[in-house]
Amino acid sequence: MIINGFRKGTSERNNKSFNKLYKSDDEWVKKSAETFAQIGLNGTGSWSTDALIQKYNASSAKHKLSYSINLRFMAAYGKKRGGTYQLPGNIGFPNQTIFVFDKEFQTFCDSVAKAEISNLKNDPNLFGYFSDNELPFGVKNLEGYLTLNNPNDPGRLAAEKWLKEKAVSIESITDKERNEFAGFVAEKYFKTVSEAIRKADPNHLYLGSRLHGGAKFVPEIMKAAGKFCDVVSINYYGVWTPVAEHMSNWGKWANKPFIITEFYTKAMDSGLANTTGAGYTVHTQKDRGMAYQDFCLALLESKNCVGWHYFKYQDNDPTAKGVDPSNIDSNKGIVNNDYKFYDDLVDGMKQLNRQVYSLIQYFDKYFGSTE
Repeated sequence: MIINGFRKGTSERNNKSFNKLYKSDDEWVKKSAETFAQIGLNGTGSWSTDALIQKYNASSAKHKLSYSINLRFMAAYGKKRGGTYQLPGNIGFPNQTIFVFDKEFQTFCDSVAKAEISNLKNDPNLFGYFSDNELPFGVKNLEGYLTLNNPNDPGRLAAEKWLKEKAVSIESITDKERNEFAGFVAEKYFKTVSEAIRKADPNHLYLGSRLHGGAKFVPEIMKAAGKFCDVVSINYYGVWTPVAEHMSNWGKWANKPFIITEFYTKAMDSGLANTTGAGYTVHTQKDRGMAYQDFCLALLESKNCVGWHYFKYQDNDPTAKGVDPSNIDSNKGIVNNDYKFYDDLVDGMKQLNRQVYSLIQYFDKYFGSTE
């Protein structure tokens, strides 16, 4: 039970409201942590203010915050290499093919991990690491690599070699080859980044790359993730209630537990237009609380899910500049742009969060295994 995006807003309105409510950043973290504890939130996820959280945890505070760091290996490497661009919610790559076959990528990951996390290996409040967010793993990868403009691109050469070894011509590619190659790309990626993380920090969990879209429904991709991740992270949109078959398949394919690292609803009583983002739209904050309960109850009933991260701490502010195109005008937060908590939403979250263990026992006793 984690909140994503625990960080200060960047708009003029955000800054004015923050300065009225809090004397310092440290006070904001302390008061927020106390409220999170009341709600039943255990810590923070991706896109959070990790340095302030570490400082807070080092104090004598009663309510420590767990946290997870997103290292953004491929996104950072792509920015350095060139060719990436911003998409709504994630980073785009040429033909939506990641640079995992570049010889330099492994060295890059090793250097980033050594510099950024080697000093965190003994932190008891650190839950684990994400290596990236929503990479374009999928069934279009094979043709994507094969049609890269540069005939000497390492990705194109790797795809051509793979196809040749399979004795399959470009004209005769089937979904079988597409799925297998997607798994091949994913395995190369997860092996590289997991080794870099474990060299620098062998003590914390590797949580994967926050699989999204169609990637989480390709068995070969899930198998590759499970081979190298301790827990497979999944951003789960497009359903009102988590589908039992999906959750069962993820456990079988990956042979590892999964964690939901993004989901949310947005309400029209917030005064925001709610035209951006992947979450469903409902009428009121009370409806958001009920949606939260419905979603999480299904996760608790599953035998494979070990937790969830709610997206996110604060609403979008339409006046903010330079934000991700998916975060422009929507009621995604548990607080508004003036740092006020949505009471009806929070009440719904609290009601479920503080009963998770008894609910799990209930599901185990009366419904048994869902596998």
